[in-house]
Amino acid sequence: MTPTTDRKILSLVLLFTFFSSTTYAYFRAPAQQDTLTIKQILRNNYNTSRVYVGATLNHKQLKTPVEERFLKEFSYSTPENCAKQTTVHPRPGVWNWAPLDAYLAFAEKNNITLRIHGPISPQASQWTKTDTRTNEELTQNLEEYLTALCQKINDNPNIKWMDVVNETVSRDGEWFAEKPGNKKWENPWKQIGLDAAGIPIYISRAFEIAQKHAPKKSLVYNHHGGMEKKMWERVKSTILYLKSKGYRVDGLGWQGHLRSDQPLALNKNSLAYFAELVDWAHQNDLDFHVTEIDYKIWEENATPRALKKQADAYANILKVLLSKRDNGVVTYNTWGMKDGTGRHKKKKLFIFDEELKPKPALFAIRKALEDSK
Repeated sequence: MTPTTDRKILSLVLLFTFFSSTTYAYFRAPAQQDTLTIKQILRNNYNTSRVYVGATLNHKQLKTPVEERFLKEFSYSTPENCAKQTTVHPRPGVWNWAPLDAYLAFAEKNNITLRIHGPISPQASQWTKTDTRTNEELTQNLEEYLTALCQKINDNPNIKWMDVVNETVSRDGEWFAEKPGNKKWENPWKQIGLDAAGIPIYISRAFEIAQKHAPKKSLVYNHHGGMEKKMWERVKSTILYLKSKGYRVDGLGWQGHLRSDQPLALNKNSLAYFAELVDWAHQNDLDFHVTEIDYKIWEENATPRALKKQADAYANILKVLLSKRDNGVVTYNTWGMKDGTGRHKKKKLFIFDEELKPKPALFAIRKALEDSK
């Protein structure tokens, strides 16, 4: 064989070895990989007042095997739906605190740190989305719900943060607004009006209420989408505006709903912009929260290749966060734990499969923590 041929063969061998070792590391479940849980790795190697890694549970998963698996792995959580207006205050005169009370009892019993996700957002009750609602009715509904939620959680020692608003801006940089008809996905609150600076009044009012009635909690401006620059520039300018008006904004949150057909977390430029966003938050005295992260595999079957990409996506976002932990608080919360539930039954989103067996994503998160310590 010629020297050129030798080099080609060597390159192929090295390439095969790399992918084989990578696949092996992700898809095996040896004792070494399963020795330390996420909360153990954090406790042993990190400042746990600056780095939090957790997961969301639905209150219906409490006292089930999902709760047991959560408690093995995590000590930080966000309730999925039980603090939202749709559950707590679906219409005037109707209140339902039982699901949230159950979650708070679970957190107290197991010493779980919580971020409460009950923001003023598109996830509003169907009553508020009816076209006949007046601005006065919407304002009253917003104020009574958020005031009651703040007063309920303010003295709870397990709750550290609360999302005040969520999903205020569309991906094109325009305000997320109402739509004609009772649409499932719209933001009814913008129709209350804009202030003199062109900022929706509901945003300022929400932070005003939270600042007054939840003074002991860290207040988060939460958001969704990808790394669309126009969108984030408007979010950032809104936060600076709120702070200039004397409102307390303590954190910026991002809902990282990733998907295999939009590989944000596998794209170098998107990850670089994400890193800049975390830096901006810390430079402006804000914690940075990945408030929800998941990765939808759209393919019919979760192949080893697809599962590896999912694992890489979970890990890449966490690695960026961990690289910024010396500059400020960072949190990372997986949106759910177990595949095969509810409307997402056919989507392979989470870090455990339908049988609650760990997926490569769980091992990738652990490895990211071990490698970054």
